Amino acid sequence: MCGIAGIVAHQNVNQELYDALTVLQHRGQDAAGIVTCEGNRFYLRKDNGLVRDVFSTSQMLRLRGNMGIGHVRYPTAGCTSSAEAQPFYVNSPFGLTLAHNGNLTNTEQLKKELYQQDQRHINTDSDSEILLNVFAHELQQLGKLKISADDVFTAVSKVHKRCRGAYAAVVMIAGFGILAFRDPHGIRPVVYGQRKTESGIDYMIASENVALDVLDFTRTRDLEPGEAIFIDAEGTVQTRQCADNPMYSPCIFEHVYFARPDSIIDDISVYKARLRMGEKLAEKILREWPNHDIDVVIPIPDTSRTSALQLANRLGVKFREGFIKNRYIGRTFIMPGQQMRRKSVKQKLNAISLEFEGKNVILVDDSIVRGTTSEQIIQMARDAGAKKVYMASAAPPVRYPNVYGIDMPAAHELIAHNRTTEEVCQAIGADYLVYQDLDDLIDAVRRGNPKIQQFDTSCFSGKYVTGDIDQAYLDRIEALRNDDAQNQQRCSENFIIEMQNHH
Repeated sequence: MCGIAGIVAHQNVNQELYDALTVLQHRGQDAAGIVTCEGNRFYLRKDNGLVRDVFSTSQMLRLRGNMGIGHVRYPTAGCTSSAEAQPFYVNSPFGLTLAHNGNLTNTEQLKKELYQQDQRHINTDSDSEILLNVFAHELQQLGKLKISADDVFTAVSKVHKRCRGAYAAVVMIAGFGILAFRDPHGIRPVVYGQRKTESGIDYMIASENVALDVLDFTRTRDLEPGEAIFIDAEGTVQTRQCADNPMYSPCIFEHVYFARPDSIIDDISVYKARLRMGEKLAEKILREWPNHDIDVVIPIPDTSRTSALQLANRLGVKFREGFIKNRYIGRTFIMPGQQMRRKSVKQKLNAISLEFEGKNVILVDDSIVRGTTSEQIIQMARDAGAKKVYMASAAPPVRYPNVYGIDMPAAHELIAHNRTTEEVCQAIGADYLVYQDLDDLIDAVRRGNPKIQQFDTSCFSGKYVTGDIDQAYLDRIEALRNDDAQNQQRCSENFIIEMQNHH
């Protein structure tokens, strides 16, 4: 999962892109990058680390120009090399730079085509570099020295024909403008808006509207699946549907976990969707366990707080904050490697014993992925004096890998894979476990926008909306994503760094 942003304004955009990326930091903590354009020249800074660590004052001052794009990243295949930080750049045609959120599912085929047919070199293992080169090739094939917005849209339509998977991308063309486009299923989010100034109208594109809000941009709307928007350097805006058969299928996990609660994605309030998730979960508890003995509802901060509050209200049970979070520790879901995740949980949360002593508590989390965190937190609750510890997940069991840009690991590392609810309950050490039903989750989210006929629910259902995922593909990504492979990748990188330092 990543965050993207792009701005065309009447003044330097370096500081505003920086501010936008800090607001989107929850979408990726591995690397950050900004590229701006002044005249026909790009100015780029990117590296591993948080936004605040990647950009110094002197580096920010070098990012000149009134249009630019930015990116925050975390890896979906274990590679944390700074070479894969975004935005990516190619010089031909015209000078292009791209930031991408999502994951292509036909990368091997595209990589072969780019080398054998398009004669383009791919220098990293990133599918984002592949996406950029596919777009660059299709734009170059038009054979024009001077291009128009129509030409840009034509290239996007050809990208849609070649690329499969999930992609929300923003592209800057040197001296010409900024383009954003969304895959024909609309799996990953992208929104745009505008802001009136004394000098004219500024435009902004981002993964979530919260980035627009903090910079006083007014949200216009989300891009439709398959749609593209082009804003030229003078501020002229054009949009076009570039896909033949778009099918709205946004990722439902954005609402479960990734998006900020104050975001609106595809006209659905994430906050209200999570309230409805809590209500649905409470109704299931009342239906299946009417004589429950829950004394207190305690959220596992932060993402589950909204659902937990509504669950408590519906059950008529006290809601209490039982865990204090150290906000200087990153999200454990994003942490590479199981050992690091285990260590970070105890650094991240501390229990307030007064809220646990002698009580039957139900802990609410947004989802249960590997189960490691849940097991540790349940033990923390017991150590704090809880009499019984129940667990509720605002999402259904995560049983299948996500192939569209979320680092959900190899199937065998998912605690619910090939396990019943009772077996998961026993594995994490809970006295009782309740999962959200998938139909209830879909209803809770869809109620915000009934025109969406389906969601990507693949990590819960095993049904992949792009229709091109088979077991052979899942086996390949399992080899890339399991913790052993990620540890081996990091060891290899550390060895390279040590050798470079030695020499």
